[in-house]
Amino acid sequence: MTDISNAKILILATNGFEQSELEKPLNDLRGRGATVHVATPDGNEIKGWDEDDWGNTTPADLALKDVNVDDYQGIVLPGGQINPDLLRANKDAVALIRSFHDSGKTVAAICHAPWLLIEAGIIKGRKATCFGSIATDVKNAGAHYEDSEVVADQGIITSRSPEDLDAFVAKIVEEIEEGKHEREAA
Repeated sequence: MTDISNAKILILATNGFEQSELEKPLNDLRGRGATVHVATPDGNEIKGWDEDDWGNTTPADLALKDVNVDDYQGIVLPGGQINPDLLRANKDAVALIRSFHDSGKTVAAICHAPWLLIEAGIIKGRKATCFGSIATDVKNAGAHYEDSEVVADQGIITSRSPEDLDAFVAKIVEEIEEGKHEREAA
């Protein structure tokens, strides 16, 4: 078990992330004492999407190629439409997510980010939620869809939208503090 104040958590994102879905977990988890790093495909800063227009930039702490899964207790995947759509086409990003899963680490995806769980092949047979417009995608991937603010299944956390961020962050804390999750490799 890891107290959240001693945890290291990775946020993986690229341009077009839903601004609140990166910033709130980043700030709230850091506020609870966790070390939180932002990884981007190239290690450069990224620009968010704030509801209906481009938003703030967020600096990167490291590039995707420099991430060592063993250094972290979990990974957070912000949504928005653009960010997860770009990342699911990035084989290294998908492999990283699968590595977090296969290592029993917490994997948290909000909004459209469950697309990444689908691409990584880790959502089949699990309870999950997502932004309403991709519910059919989640169901077609073999997940047991629930229209709930947050759903956790063996350390895989999914949430619907920015309105659910408080519950999403609280569940991340809970699952990280539970420790490693025993599950089959993807």
